[in-house]
Amino acid sequence: MRSFDPRLVGERECAAWVAYYRRDWIGVARAAVGLTRHAFALSWPAALYGAWLVLRANQLWAPYPDNDPDGARRQMGRFYRLVADRHGERFDTVRAAELDVEWWRLHRAGQYGDAGADDTALVDALAALYAHVYGVGARDVEQAARQRALAMHLCDRWVREGCDPGSELVGAVRAALVRSYAALLAAVHVG
Repeated sequence: MRSFDPRLVGERECAAWVAYYRRDWIGVARAAVGLTRHAFALSWPAALYGAWLVLRANQLWAPYPDNDPDGARRQMGRFYRLVADRHGERFDTVRAAELDVEWWRLHRAGQYGDAGADDTALVDALAALYAHVYGVGARDVEQAARQRALAMHLCDRWVREGCDPGSELVGAVRAALVRSYAALLAAVHVG
């Protein structure tokens, strides 16, 4: 899980986001299989199961304002247990799920609150998740977190403009995610 192709993973995550906001759950599942397989070096069977867990977490989180954050955390906890078991990692999988869903919460607060608000809390939450899962310092993964937050802001703009899959913003989101994963890969190899 510390050796992945940032371009491939960024492309898969971008595809997952596009499908998510278009409520194309089959598209989310398809992208999640590739994302979990390539980002976390999972076998095909494990990637299928992991993608299902991530899909279910996203479905539980998606309704606004009546979502199920506890259910989303449970599904993500199962996902992180799968990853930790596959790689013999010792990070706290429940805490990883809490950190993951926390950035979802912060992102949603920005979507429905002040779009121009300072995203320090979002960047910090992303960095905390990366630091926890990969066992590196939060400062080491700050650039990865900043680029992912940028991708979210671009994606939010794409959503406000109507979710056109042919929009130039999709390419900008993808590029920011690729930069994010490139920075993460560099950080986990230095840390």
